Amino acid sequence: MKLRYIVTSFLFVTAMTLGGCVNEFLSIYPEDKITSANFPENEADIKMLLNGTYALLRENSVYDQGLFGFGVLDGATPNAYNWGNTPIAKAGNGQLRSSDQQMITFRWTRPYSIIFRTNFLIQSIESVDLNEQAKSMYLGEAHFLRGLAYAVLADTYGGVPIVNGILSADSARSVRRASVEDTWRQVVDDYDVAIANLDVDAPEVGRATKGAALGMKMRAYLYQNNYEEVLAVIEQLEALKKYGLFPSYEGLFNAENENNMEVIFDVQYMVGENSQGSLHDQYCGTGTGSWTRGSRYVPTDDLVDAYETVNGAPVDPSNPFEGRDPRLYFTVVLPGSYILGHRFPDYLYPGGAFNHPGNRLKHLSCRKYRVDDESALPPSGQSYINNIVLRYADVILSKAEAIIETGGNIDEAIDLINQIRTGRDDVKISLLPLGLTQAEARQRLRHERRIEFALEGLYWSDIRRWNMGDELYPLQIKDHNGDVIETKFPDGYLDFYNLLPIPDSELSLNENLTQNPGW
Repeated sequence: MKLRYIVTSFLFVTAMTLGGCVNEFLSIYPEDKITSANFPENEADIKMLLNGTYALLRENSVYDQGLFGFGVLDGATPNAYNWGNTPIAKAGNGQLRSSDQQMITFRWTRPYSIIFRTNFLIQSIESVDLNEQAKSMYLGEAHFLRGLAYAVLADTYGGVPIVNGILSADSARSVRRASVEDTWRQVVDDYDVAIANLDVDAPEVGRATKGAALGMKMRAYLYQNNYEEVLAVIEQLEALKKYGLFPSYEGLFNAENENNMEVIFDVQYMVGENSQGSLHDQYCGTGTGSWTRGSRYVPTDDLVDAYETVNGAPVDPSNPFEGRDPRLYFTVVLPGSYILGHRFPDYLYPGGAFNHPGNRLKHLSCRKYRVDDESALPPSGQSYINNIVLRYADVILSKAEAIIETGGNIDEAIDLINQIRTGRDDVKISLLPLGLTQAEARQRLRHERRIEFALEGLYWSDIRRWNMGDELYPLQIKDHNGDVIETKFPDGYLDFYNLLPIPDSELSLNENLTQNPGW
């Protein structure tokens, strides 16, 4: 059963707003209303606060936000084309401005909302009568969630203000940015508290575990290219003996297999009218589902061309989609394949993506994270498929990368990559040879990460941390007729895009905030 992250936001608004005035106004608080004077009072209230913080992980709009993954972030990479003039698209083609909103502001305001809620939660835990086991669990989860939030901020903007207490409005307008090193250190510190306090198994599906905290700590070090620490954390994670590859790559992204042995942490969604589902299937689908507009984020030919053949032979130009890596078929809807019972793209679905005048890439669509059963399509905005934030395949490939980059045993790293290529029942492709050089192994590792996590929203961070934009751009995007419809970074990659700009709206509120270079 999926964990329901349900809470009334007003409780938080009231508590946070009145928090600084408790002593002064205690005598006049009405006893039949929830205020910071009488909330939280018990463990049920603490759990309500916690669930309200988990709820902020959900991207129930998804459109142009991309907080913890989903294919929308691939719209800022060579993996996907976005036919809308949105900030994620602009981030991928060199047209972004600090005055743009959506992605730029969302990746700032949503993490800080999580941080403020966890700060209030951590403070509240100390004031409520809890047994030590419960206190430890709630503290661990709060620090885990705060670590997630700071990690998004550090990855997106670099150094940001570190706020680990309840701020007044005046204080919030004067905080300064910490260094990127200190911001990442805060991330790791929060994960360490979570690791020390959480159990291997969660009390409910969807809540944080010791393994989730270790896995996200691994990613924090990976995104800093701190490979020695990556290896040390993976050793602790492997010692839990809990995770492994799920036998089916295709099945990983089906609702019936959610929370399987490969999923280390995911964001829970469910059908419901109270913002408990997502729009992901509608913005990244064929347009034949619960919402016919669809296909705003479309896989590119560049991504399709990156998939190898099963036996390593050259692609047959006369049959370009035959004999390819099975992950291609599980990730992309290709010409001639079927989705929701329709042959793609040879049908004209009324009002659908194929007909939409904005969608000029009509020969490809996303399959991953899609419901492929017309009888089970969720209502608009209520897709129930979870967003996988971290899975065990990432641990395997992170370990391989760390071995390569620390000058370790290259053959050991290649063996790990080959686990990804042959370790599932439905993915069996040619083994990489042993005896590669470090440079050759690095190239194969980066290619494998791109393919394994295609349309999962990780490639944007990988490109930036590898500082490889110059190798990828300019990149032409062509339509089904072979005509160029867009060139990403037409004059070459702009290195300052490795960090997003601090939102102009935030700079206008705080003269102590400084903008990232280049913006």
